[in-house]
Amino acid sequence: MLASVVIRTYNEEKYLDQLLTAVNRQACELVDLEVVIVDSGSTDNTLRIAEKHDCRITHIKKTEFTFGRSLNVGCEFAKGDFLVFVSGHCIPVNEHWLDELCKPLLDKTVAYSYGRQQGKDTTKYSEYRHFDKWFPEYSKLPQEGYFCNNANAAVTRDAWEKFTFDEGLSGLEDMWLAQQLVNDGQKIGYVATSSVYHIHDESWRQVRIRYEREAYALHQIMPQVHFSFSDFIRYFSSSVLADLGAAIREKKLIREFKDIILFRFNHYWGTYKGNHQVRKLSAELKYRYFYPKDVEKEIYHGKENRSPATNES
Repeated sequence: MLASVVIRTYNEEKYLDQLLTAVNRQACELVDLEVVIVDSGSTDNTLRIAEKHDCRITHIKKTEFTFGRSLNVGCEFAKGDFLVFVSGHCIPVNEHWLDELCKPLLDKTVAYSYGRQQGKDTTKYSEYRHFDKWFPEYSKLPQEGYFCNNANAAVTRDAWEKFTFDEGLSGLEDMWLAQQLVNDGQKIGYVATSSVYHIHDESWRQVRIRYEREAYALHQIMPQVHFSFSDFIRYFSSSVLADLGAAIREKKLIREFKDIILFRFNHYWGTYKGNHQVRKLSAELKYRYFYPKDVEKEIYHGKENRSPATNES
């Protein structure tokens, strides 16, 4: 069986060489491997790095980009029986990552699997704890519900072809597809033995935008979920207290105090803002959600000839 590793890229030169080196070192005892790059207009060394590693490369216009659209383009271009997704700033922990992720698809335990995510040396303290909560050391095969995360995931081609990814969402296209599969009677599973280091080198503003766009998407997937200002106060306070308590036990309080406050504030303030974006996703908002790095550069350095996304959700 062929597993196509599909990687979305946009100026991912910082970690892409490490990622592709780790992917090409996979044991591949259960599946064969190809690597597909879906690039949306990189201007750095991303494409040169991909070519060096003999990746198959396809392109999507920046103005056409959404997370779901990019993955659908990559899946259509890929040849594999299994479609494997990994973020361009993730690095597999060991050479068994791919086999472990695909094993539940091979034995038909699940139609969609996702693996563990761990922090690395630059990961913010509270995000370490966030990873530990959502990606524990034990597997769930199959799991209850349809939480899933495409930073480290795999789906059968048949399951993807039946529904494909929603191309209008500002994020959480993984959860949307998982929801369709669960409603169709299929299973989702979490594989703790398939792990990646997930590296978010983000400004605080980028953290806020990430959670904002995910909350916006979650409200579209689950409109019954509401996140009020009192929820913001409650979750921000309880998370900060929990993180500070853990930092005290680990004797890291002085070093991590400021980052804990800032991470949790941007986490839950972004969630609150995204949950209350009830209007259609405008072109300007899409630009901010899909290209936060561009916005950051524009704020501090200026940029001409900006090309915001124009598709309406």
